[in-house]
Amino acid sequence: MIEFQKKVYNVVKCVPRGRIVTYGAVARAINKPQAVRAVGNALNKNLFKSVPCHRVIRSDGRVGGFARGTKEKIKLLRREGVKISGEKVEPPSILKNP
Repeated sequence: MIEFQKKVYNVVKCVPRGRIVTYGAVARAINKPQAVRAVGNALNKNLFKSVPCHRVIRSDGRVGGFARGTKEKIKLLRREGVKISGEKVEPPSILKNP
């Protein structure tokens, strides 16, 4: 695993159950604000159950991709109490800074 992935995973591990962050917020948290896509790619390659990748969404509020599919991501988020309408997360669940 490369250092970039470690940094991404460490930030995402801090996102509490029932809360979410954006890919952009994760990129800013690791001081790589332009690396939004790279954050998504790193999370797509995650093999660790301790890294809750499903808690990271797009900046427009849509749930975005997930290695096990969008439907599974929505299911996991709803199980944690995150309110989702269609494929969009309702604002109270979103953390500004991870």
